[in-house]
Amino acid sequence: MVNLDILALHMIVNVIIVGPVMWLAGRALVGKDKAKFTDALWIVALGTLIQSVLAYLFSGIIALIIVIILWLALIKHFFDCGWGKALLIALVAVVILIVIGAVLVLLGLVALRALFRF
Repeated sequence: MVNLDILALHMIVNVIIVGPVMWLAGRALVGKDKAKFTDALWIVALGTLIQSVLAYLFSGIIALIIVIILWLALIKHFFDCGWGKALLIALVAVVILIVIGAVLVLLGLVALRALFRF
């Protein structure tokens, strides 16, 4: 049974966090005319929903490959670009997320150090 509460929370968090990052990556690589903010939100919402359904139905490497192709197809469709550019947008979005995560971790460590004075 699919837990709809967790699915809804997962979609909301992904749209809030991954949506703007996807938009920035798309805007950097295909331009502001093709990469609209609402398109990035649709990519993330549909990708998360379909990925969750596929994860419920299937598991393993085949499901992972299908999900990756699905995400690339969504990027390709909404940002009106080719497969190579879609892959590049996805990779740039991952790099941006890693950089944001690293900055947040460093800020947290600085805050802990200031709080505990060690």
